[in-house]
Amino acid sequence: MTVLTMTDHAKFLRLTLVLDAVVTGVNGLVYLAAAGPASDLLGPDAGLLREIGVFLLVYGAAVGLLASRRVINPAATKAVIALNVVWTLGSVLAVVTGAAEFTTIGAVWAIAQALVVGVFAELQIVGLRRLR
Repeated sequence: MTVLTMTDHAKFLRLTLVLDAVVTGVNGLVYLAAAGPASDLLGPDAGLLREIGVFLLVYGAAVGLLASRRVINPAATKAVIALNVVWTLGSVLAVVTGAAEFTTIGAVWAIAQALVVGVFAELQIVGLRRLR
């Protein structure tokens, strides 16, 4: 039987934050660097994808910074969780309402991203609870 220490719990939360930061940053880089082809494939305007790319890069860097701290700030982690939930719900809403004018591939991609971000939020909630 494995006994988890407080350090192990912090490592779990840190890992979920690092993975979130990396996935978010890579996604932002792709949107920024390949906005034209991504627009053709996914549907939303290239300018919007560039703006989303910049946001994702900044957000990913902030999440990475949070994960790099010796002690992970619970309030900042709650903010990350809240923003991940907002992103998840916003992505689903954008697909359902047609607001982003997704192609079929774009709609599938947006829902897949929403699921990934939702899983990050859930794992971060679990990690934060384990710290208590």
